Amino acid sequence: MDSDTVAGTTDRRTFLGRAGVAAAGVAAFGALPALARADAGGVTPGDIDILVAAEIAEALAVTTYTNITLAPFFANLASDDQGYIEAARQEEMSHYLLEQSVTGKPSPFTTFYYPPNMFTSAQTTLNVLVSLEDAFIAAYLVGVRQFSHDDLRVTAARIMGIESDHRTLARVVAPGVAAEDGGPIEQVTGIQGVAESVDPPNDNGYERTLGWTKIDQAIAALLPFADKAAAGSAGFDTSKAYTFEPFTPTLPNPLGEFHSFTG
Repeated sequence: MDSDTVAGTTDRRTFLGRAGVAAAGVAAFGALPALARADAGGVTPGDIDILVAAEIAEALAVTTYTNITLAPFFANLASDDQGYIEAARQEEMSHYLLEQSVTGKPSPFTTFYYPPNMFTSAQTTLNVLVSLEDAFIAAYLVGVRQFSHDDLRVTAARIMGIESDHRTLARVVAPGVAAEDGGPIEQVTGIQGVAESVDPPNDNGYERTLGWTKIDQAIAALLPFADKAAAGSAGFDTSKAYTFEPFTPTLPNPLGEFHSFTG
């Protein structure tokens, strides 16, 4: 899923254009929701671009975790591994709603596609899940670089930390996959295309930026998941689309909720 090969320039431009439509009219107003007022200047058009991309990513994450809970192998996982996946679903939904409260717009993409056997092969599920978390981490680090205000930068870092938890815990789940579902899984391949041992699951000394410095690099990596033509070009299964279904999340611990920019 290299950002330079997932799709052609025209498809990428179309994707960015649709994301831009969602942000249109929002950045032009100084009076955004209270959450969006970082310092006195509000948010910039560049901030909105990053936030809309983040909404797309979070909608995709919620859809992914929702369908993992419905996958055949999920029922055979240990209860603590099931709890991790269920909690991650709640956390991603909370991230989505936080970002939507700033942009004032929903995700411009609410239908998603996946590689073949996404929810029938535990190995495929975990490879894609770790790839997505890799992408989410790198995307939020773009926010840390590019957001115009410290409050937004710190918020991006706070969300990135949770995505890092998710990446690690997805790797924790792998050896616990039942034999009847192809387990134990001892290697998982993330977005960099390299099979990595899941021992230890916390294998990063520093989070991976993937070399991304602009949000359109993150959007390009997500393109096959959200655009049917790009999905087909990437070899994804376009015979079935998965719909993002928002809900009201319940986070695992009140102490870990957003509360405010100051924490």
